[in-house]
Amino acid sequence: MTFLKSWEEFEKAAEKLYMQEPSKVRYSMKYVHSKNQLILKMTDNVVCLQFRTEIAQDVRKIDKFLNNLMRHMVSKEH
Repeated sequence: MTFLKSWEEFEKAAEKLYMQEPSKVRYSMKYVHSKNQLILKMTDNVVCLQFRTEIAQDVRKIDKFLNNLMRHMVSKEH
């Protein structure tokens, strides 16, 4: 399990992973207070994508991505 270096790289890979098999994909988000880091993980039990950030501005990007992901999840088209 390696961390992707850029947000754009993670976002594209995560969306592609979700679109391949929506019912098998899950994500988690963890905040590590001692390191001031937010860690995102998205997996389908075969591929594991991770992204780590310490930049507060990335939270807005993450929020936008998760809102988009939720729209995909509730839409009737998969």
